[in-house]
Amino acid sequence: MADSVTVRTRKFLRNPLLQRKQMVVDILHPGLPNISKSDLREKLGKLYKADAGTVSVFGLRTQYGGGKTTGFALIYDSLDALKKFEPHYRLVRYEYATKIEKASRQQRKQRKNRMKEVRGTAKTKAASKDKKKK
Repeated sequence: MADSVTVRTRKFLRNPLLQRKQMVVDILHPGLPNISKSDLREKLGKLYKADAGTVSVFGLRTQYGGGKTTGFALIYDSLDALKKFEPHYRLVRYEYATKIEKASRQQRKQRKNRMKEVRGTAKTKAASKDKKKK
């Protein structure tokens, strides 16, 4: 990461109920297209004397013309607190959880409507059956 990157925080808030510090982050990066979230997590970790693994960064928006990005950061007191309070999709991003694989939205709707047509124990057959109309 280049030394020309400057990280400033504002609207800093200590949230003891959720065991974290939360803030708005302003990143100045003239001459660079953007900064990676992993580099930003490390930089914030050093700035607030926390482990980079307990820092969560999201919602980064680069201003038109580049050079400045604004986003949101959360620094948890511990890794357990991060795993407890962070949304699952962010845990997947940080590789603390695995993604839940499920059927596509259209397939789930088709399955629901197939199950409406039958009663009782036949619902399990209708759920597993794939109707292919030609």
